[in-house]
Amino acid sequence: MQRDVTVIVALVGTATAIAAEAATTTIPIVFSAGTDPVQAGIVPSLSRPGGNVTGVNYMASELGAKRLGLLREIVPSATRIGLLVNRANPISAESVIKDIERASAAGPRIDIHNAGTGSEIEATFAALAQNRTDALVIGADPLFFDRRVQLVLLATRHLLPAVYFQRGFVEVGGLVSYAASDAVRYREVGLYTGRILKGEKPADMPVAQPTKFELVVSLPAAKAIGTLLPPSLLARADEVIE
Repeated sequence: MQRDVTVIVALVGTATAIAAEAATTTIPIVFSAGTDPVQAGIVPSLSRPGGNVTGVNYMASELGAKRLGLLREIVPSATRIGLLVNRANPISAESVIKDIERASAAGPRIDIHNAGTGSEIEATFAALAQNRTDALVIGADPLFFDRRVQLVLLATRHLLPAVYFQRGFVEVGGLVSYAASDAVRYREVGLYTGRILKGEKPADMPVAQPTKFELVVSLPAAKAIGTLLPPSLLARADEVIE
């Protein structure tokens, strides 16, 4: 039996929001985007999205400077830091690159590496080792989240301190993540969907911005790569995995 769609929920990143928007201009859409939705062309304004689209910007691509700062705190002697991006997702990749390069203007050298497949990820870590890279920032991208086990295993094998864009990486053995709270953003998406089902218009609902960010660190991961986490960082952490 075919039913009319009342609301489309585009939960998994910016690309799904763009695809949903391209599919309809009439059905209300609630998105969860990791890149600035104005920059991505999803809405014309955060405060007045207009049209049939609104949602949550969880800023996965906009926290690169903060993640770089955490790495420099963990590895203060670092002179060369790698940045992994997926240029097949240009909006997210360019946002991360600009944020990192702006933050590192007077800091360590940033080497940008591109990977869009599992084999390219393997090749990237070989290059990182060859270049004697001191630490690594994993740029926000759905592919990298899907490949999180591979990324964490490679970082551990190469004894490379890495910072990630979702806590799911730390849950599978990664060192540290800094991100908007998943629980909060999922709740916001649910609340927005409920409001639309009750008659509100997406055009009148400002895009929600994160109000809670989580720093998650793993002591077993630090031990596995021979890194001593600073007491000041542990004191600030929202969760310490032991």
